[in-house]
This record gives sequence, C-alpha cells and structure tokens, in this order.
Amino acid sequence: MADEVVGIVGAGIVGLAIGREITLRRPGTRVVVLEKENRVAAHQTGHNSGVVHAGLYYRPDSLKARLCTRGRDMLRDYCADRGLPYDECGKLVVALDGGEAARLDDIYARAGTNAVPGLRRVGPEEIRDIEPHAAGRVALHSPRTAITDYTRVAEAFAADLADAGGEVRLNAPVTRIEEAPDGLRILAGGQAVAVGELIVAGGLHTDRVARMAGDGPGPRIVPFRGEYMLLRPERTHMVRGLIYPVPDPRYPFLGVHFTRRVSGDVEVGPNAVLAFAREGYRLSDIRPRDVVDYLSWPGFWAMGMRHWRTGVKEMRGSFSRRAYMRSAYEYVPEVTLDDVVPGGAGVRAQALDRDGSLVDDFRIHRLGRVTTVRNAPSPAATSSMAIAEHVVDTVHGERAR
Repeated sequence: MADEVVGIVGAGIVGLAIGREITLRRPGTRVVVLEKENRVAAHQTGHNSGVVHAGLYYRPDSLKARLCTRGRDMLRDYCADRGLPYDECGKLVVALDGGEAARLDDIYARAGTNAVPGLRRVGPEEIRDIEPHAAGRVALHSPRTAITDYTRVAEAFAADLADAGGEVRLNAPVTRIEEAPDGLRILAGGQAVAVGELIVAGGLHTDRVARMAGDGPGPRIVPFRGEYMLLRPERTHMVRGLIYPVPDPRYPFLGVHFTRRVSGDVEVGPNAVLAFAREGYRLSDIRPRDVVDYLSWPGFWAMGMRHWRTGVKEMRGSFSRRAYMRSAYEYVPEVTLDDVVPGGAGVRAQALDRDGSLVDDFRIHRLGRVTTVRNAPSPAATSSMAIAEHVVDTVHGERAR
C-alpha cells in the first residue's frame, strides 16, 4: 500500500537521518530514498568541513539553536556507538579589536542561552596556551566543539536504513511528482514509485523539487561556492583545533577560518563566492539554467544591491591567493603564502527570500502529503538527527502518534 511507504528525495545527511528516524519510530513503514547521484553524501554533506558545532551563534528562539543543541549530543553518542571518528579538538572565536570584542559579548550571551558546554572568555596569553601560533585581543574558547567525518556518518545512516528494510535508490533523479488516489506517484530514474508521504531534502535542488510537488517558488536556492586552502603537511602543527573569526551578523557565513580535519589536514577557508552552477565546484563550472534561475528571482537583485561590495571582495579572493589569505594572517600570523596550497571546494545551498533576505534559520514547509526542507545550511549536519526528530514529531506528529 502506498500509504505505508514514505519517499525521501535526497541522500545527503539530512534526508538519510530522516529516513532512519522514520524506520525507528514508525516500524513497518517502508522508506525509499531517491538520490540522483551514484553515491550518498555526494554534495553538501561530502564537501563540508566536518565541524560539529556547539551552538554559539544561533538566535535562542530559532530552530537552529534548539536542534543544534539537541543534535550535537545525539551525534556524539551515535559516533561513539558506531565507532565513527569524533574529536573534541575545541574552537577559538577570536576578536582582533574592540568592535569585534563587543560582538563577541553578544555571542557569549547567546551561547549561554543555548547551553554551550564549557564556554569561556580567554585573553591573549590563554589564546596562546590553547593555540600557540594564534593571535588576538580576546576570544571565546569552546572546548566541546568537535570534528567528525560526515560522509561516514551519512553512510552509517544509510546502512541503518537498509537494515530496517528501507531502500536507497541511487541514479534516480526525480523528474515528476503527481497526485495519486492513495498518495503520490513519483517518477525517478525512469521508474514510478507510489508513496503515501514525501519528504524533500534535496539540498542544492530542493526548491525545484519542492515546486514539482506544488510548493511555492520561494525561497529560491542561490549557490555559493566555498573554496579552501590547505596547510602543507609540515605546517599543520600550527593549528591544533579550530580558529574562527568573529562572524559578521549581516551574513549567514562564518568567514575564513582554520579547521583541523579528522584526517589530520588543516583547511583555511572557506570564502563565499556566487557560483555559476548549483554544483559549481570550480570557477569554470557554468550551467546557464542555474544562472537564469537565480537571475530571474527578484530577491537576487535586492541582495546584490545590499551586498555587492562584499561580493566583489570575496570574488577577488577567488582569483588571488594573496587576497584570499589576507584575513587569515591576522589569526595565525606565522602562516605565509608558501605554507598553503589550493584545497577543495563545496557549494552551499543558500535560500533567498523574495525581498533579498538571506534565510538564516532552518525552514521546513508542509503541503498536504509533502514536507519540504527548504533551507538547511550549517549546522544542518550537526543537527541532522534532531532535524529528523523534528520532522517526525512536529511535521508528521499526528501520524507518528
């Protein structure tokens, strides 16, 4: 029966976490995850920095704050149970001047409301004790901020789903969603799937799939490429954990920072450059349809009018390693251009409202039998298990009970 089948579009960490949660909470329900790529975690999940956020920045009454707080603990326990990497290497958020120090006070207050464990202010000497090569006027130290490997976590979620009788169909892009007598008919990878409910967690393409399902045109996804540098192996000792700047409250991006990976690599970045393709991991990746899609959205032009100077600055760093590293030097002054090499890149699915507002909080819509995760940027990977609970408890609460 279609009523006993739940379809999920997207085999990133959020879609797989939701599928896994449904199998745990609604035994007997068959879950079918539809993924257009030939593997899980192919895009945002597999290209992020691996940070398990503690919840410092998020507005206390937001979904981000609540689900990050819950999700970080769930993820830590899950990694311990499955033998997955989880390293509480700690994080410094460093202020360089008085203005940034004042913003740091605001972050400290938010973090307290969000129950961030162990957070404390540290001065220049303690900054050096924690990160001997770092510099700053004052910082917040979050000792419980961690790193993991989100691709491996997503693969574990997929294995749990399969063990519970669910299915992940790869190479199955969704091309049509239709009403059916007892639910919905999904055409994916040339095959029809009958489902009673559909959850769209399509990341970079979630707005397009949502529109197929009858949801509204907004918010629209605008892709921003984040490019990384890597410290050369002989210089990775200069960063023990995570070193972040104080974020600009006008933007949902955290600025260029230093991130240790569970592999031992240390990344510097990312920047935030408008991409010319939804999967535009290189400057040369251009898809006219993707560009037309955001150029035709009124919010894009409103955003451009407000933030074009920042956009030009970010683009300059994409062409010049010297410009890219300029801000990084302030936090680890001993790093030189010779110490870094080009690293990888990721693309952030940034939701943009019609008025040009960059959507900051998680945004989840419900339309009949369809649930759409319309915005799930960082800390969505940290929060993935809690997002899954939220979808089952709140969005599908009546049926879950």
